[in-house]
Amino acid sequence: MANNQRTQPRSNDAKQKPVHELRLGRIKAAIWANETDNGTRHNVTITRLYKDGDEWKTSTSFGREELPLVAKIADMAHTWIYQQGQESNGDSQHGNGDSR
Repeated sequence: MANNQRTQPRSNDAKQKPVHELRLGRIKAAIWANETDNGTRHNVTITRLYKDGDEWKTSTSFGREELPLVAKIADMAHTWIYQQGQESNGDSQHGNGDSR
């Protein structure tokens, strides 16, 4: 299983692109940034890639064998989003949430 990570630069294209993508095998997480009055909020979409004939397609339905990968990639997406919040707050010293 490949673990590929890719960060997309933000752009003003007509079609919005995710700010970050993660992939474990055929399971893919796309992380989207949404600007709000309270700062950047992130959403995640998780999809499964599959081949139908010669064409690659995506699905949001997962089988029993794929669920551990879905859980793992959701955790990876959560970690990436959390790290972005830490970097934007300049709070790398207390990365575990401890405010001592």
